Amino acid sequence: MLRVAISFSIFVLAIGGMGCGSEDPPAAASPPVIDGPVDDPALCVHPADDVPFLSAIGCLDDFQRLASEPLSAQISGARSVKTVIDRMQSDSVHWQNSKTYKIHWEFASAHLSIAQGLPPVPALADFNTTQYQSPSRRFLLGAVTWYTEPNVWAYEIAPYDTASTEQITVAFKALRDSAWFGSHLVFHPTSEAVASVAAGLPDDVPVISTAELFASITYQPANLGITTGRLRFLTAEELHEGEVHFRDIVVLDHVPNDIGVVAGIITAQHQTPLSHINVLSQNRGTPNMVLVGAFENEELRTLDGQWVTLDVGPFDWSIKGVSADEAEQWWQQNKPAPLGVPTLDVETTELRDITQLLALETAPTLDDPPDGAAMRAALDKAIPAYGGKASHYAGFTYMGEAVPHPKAFAIPVHWYRAHMEANNLDAQVTALLADEIFKSDTTYRRAQLKLLRENIAAAPIDPAFLDAVHAKLDADYPGVRMRFRSSTNAEDLDGFTGAGLYTSKTGDPADPERPVADAIRKVWASIWRFGAFEERQYRSIDHEAVGMALLVHRSFPDEEANGVALTANIFDTSGLEPGFYVNVQKGEESVVFPQPGITTDQFVYQFHQPGQPVIFISHSNLVGEGETVLTLDQTYELGAALDAIHRFWGPTYGPPVDEPTRFYAMDVEFKFDGEPGEPPALFVKQARPHPGWGL
Repeated sequence: MLRVAISFSIFVLAIGGMGCGSEDPPAAASPPVIDGPVDDPALCVHPADDVPFLSAIGCLDDFQRLASEPLSAQISGARSVKTVIDRMQSDSVHWQNSKTYKIHWEFASAHLSIAQGLPPVPALADFNTTQYQSPSRRFLLGAVTWYTEPNVWAYEIAPYDTASTEQITVAFKALRDSAWFGSHLVFHPTSEAVASVAAGLPDDVPVISTAELFASITYQPANLGITTGRLRFLTAEELHEGEVHFRDIVVLDHVPNDIGVVAGIITAQHQTPLSHINVLSQNRGTPNMVLVGAFENEELRTLDGQWVTLDVGPFDWSIKGVSADEAEQWWQQNKPAPLGVPTLDVETTELRDITQLLALETAPTLDDPPDGAAMRAALDKAIPAYGGKASHYAGFTYMGEAVPHPKAFAIPVHWYRAHMEANNLDAQVTALLADEIFKSDTTYRRAQLKLLRENIAAAPIDPAFLDAVHAKLDADYPGVRMRFRSSTNAEDLDGFTGAGLYTSKTGDPADPERPVADAIRKVWASIWRFGAFEERQYRSIDHEAVGMALLVHRSFPDEEANGVALTANIFDTSGLEPGFYVNVQKGEESVVFPQPGITTDQFVYQFHQPGQPVIFISHSNLVGEGETVLTLDQTYELGAALDAIHRFWGPTYGPPVDEPTRFYAMDVEFKFDGEPGEPPALFVKQARPHPGWGL
């Protein structure tokens, strides 16, 4: 089977029991008090590095020689050895060389099959089904993981393994009796399904929960990397009130909902993988880490205000002071290369339905997705006029019923540029960009950008254009409250999402409190938000080369659930442990900008595995105890949509032939919405290429 026990033990521990934003781990959880086993080198077996397996582990060196490298950077210091108990050979123990044999099936096929005078090991597909699901399975499969910081040795099985209490007990005791650390071994359930079975284990099989493990973890690398900058301590409140520079490394007491461009981030509380600041960190390549107690950390405090180099590694971190000259030299060598954006098409004036946005010679389907080159050519033509968000949204047109989405149209960038020129606002932009005070003074720059946005939002809009928009709404969306969403040529690009840079506004022709003209102008104005400007400045994007088109569809004022998802398992960048990562919340409460104290349902949905297990990482505190935001039927509907999106965009953004294991995922926004008394229906709002993972 795949690297199940290893990767899932790592990711579940990494953020188990944790919600979005600044939510703390469960207060009830406390670190287990476990004295470490005594490592006696005299008991070592001293295997060769290429030995296929050991029947016993005599010391730490034996374990390390067999242990695989972790698949995830979400926890420091975890190592695992896969284990196979052969019931046909009197429960013989095999500590598998997990560096040589990446999956259980590889090892069993090579060493427990016909060549050894034993019954044949079935093909991989049959092996996966029988050895993880069948009550009469031949092999008991799992892994033993050593979590170094809490010093816990844990036996784990796959989250979808249906092993009985008897089978778990047999495997646990066989491993316990064959390892020098056996008296310290505990069983760690990797999913709620496994935990329910573990509740029936005998007293001599101790169980440790994910929350108990998590309570002992103080270091969490969120985005790996090495950076140099000036170290600054800020509270989350000060971060919003004050100014940060893109050469600052900030130490924060809480996880903020947003952050400007900085050189590095250290938060004193845990983050989620799709927290807004971590998505920004991945997009920007910003080293980002969690260090519980960072705000009081003596090593960091002694370097406050100094130039430092911070190294965020997969298992540990380091920081050291450097001179101003060294810091400047590092910056000159490492500042990001200028990012070009598609050249604007300001000639196209048509308010175009999404179904007509992509000029593909043949209409693709899910069974016959578009060739990567053809789709990129279509995007290259559409984005200059209609922006990245609307152009990618148009892909839903070809995905059929698997990906339900609101009917939509797009307003081209022409009308934004016409608004700027007709009201002399483009001249104001040019003057600001040439102003030396504007360039050097952050406070002044913020104030001038605010004034520019106010001028854009207040300037008279072309009446002929506005009439055309209202005519479109009256004809195709009568009586519908609409959402006007940003779609620039500097967002939703391969390698640069621009997530959170711009804004969306609601307009309703029937509501004088929400005029359509105001919604359009406010979205146009958001191109000059301070954070958006700073992001473009950091990436050396020509501000005057950026224009705002609009994606327009019905609004969702009272949705039953909203969420974000990745079409891959962000905790397993190797691709050996497929799944969809989902972060979903009840109602309109934001999953990326949560209020303090609000937690969400976070889970990995193994859509392609037997039984399609859902492995929860955290639960929403806006639903009742034991409840989930989505029903099983809704989870399946969402999974089918994510699968379709992943397959459709695979030829365009998936890994190249020479890098088959490169991480690939689409970043998806969705909602469940329905009329009173009706079951909520799925609507997918966005799909864009995820920037990747900082490994």
